[in-house]
Amino acid sequence: MINLEKLYRYKVSFGFYAHHLTYPQKLDFHPSLIEESFEEDHPAHEYVQRYWELMHELSLDQIQEMYTDIFDFDKDSTLFMTYFKFEDAKERGQMLAKLKVSYEMFGLEMPDTELSDFLPLICEFLYAAEWLGDPRAPQSFQMLIAVLEDGTYHLLKSLEKKDSPYFHLVKGLRETFKACIEQEVPVDGNAG
Repeated sequence: MINLEKLYRYKVSFGFYAHHLTYPQKLDFHPSLIEESFEEDHPAHEYVQRYWELMHELSLDQIQEMYTDIFDFDKDSTLFMTYFKFEDAKERGQMLAKLKVSYEMFGLEMPDTELSDFLPLICEFLYAAEWLGDPRAPQSFQMLIAVLEDGTYHLLKSLEKKDSPYFHLVKGLRETFKACIEQEVPVDGNAG
């Protein structure tokens, strides 16, 4: 079960993830961005700090080339979160449709040029949407986090093999949403 209040507390960091998982621009690396997005007690703080340090050792041209090599030319590192599980099967289309409906339910208009499982778009949705107090949120976010959990797991493994600085960013993203997942306790009180 996802703790929506906790997830809401980390909204600003999802904006950071969205910016850093899209094609890199110079403004993405302004020092105020990381300071505004991650307090010291944030579950991703150490991972994002490491990502930030590694990226600052590179030029913008090097970062852009690395981004393209990793995310645009390697299907094992795709930013499309349902691709790992479904590739181009019919079930992927159904999941994309469900994600799009969720976004629209909470007021995010989907760009016609984007697929709804694009990781930066998911992060942008988590950053921009207002879900607190909405009775539809628990079910919608349970599905969204399941897609994130599955897709980022495979992405993380691929980035680790490449020894990419993006490994630390995606690890931080996973730590952020993992900190918001609560284990359900069985009715009899036994964990099984």
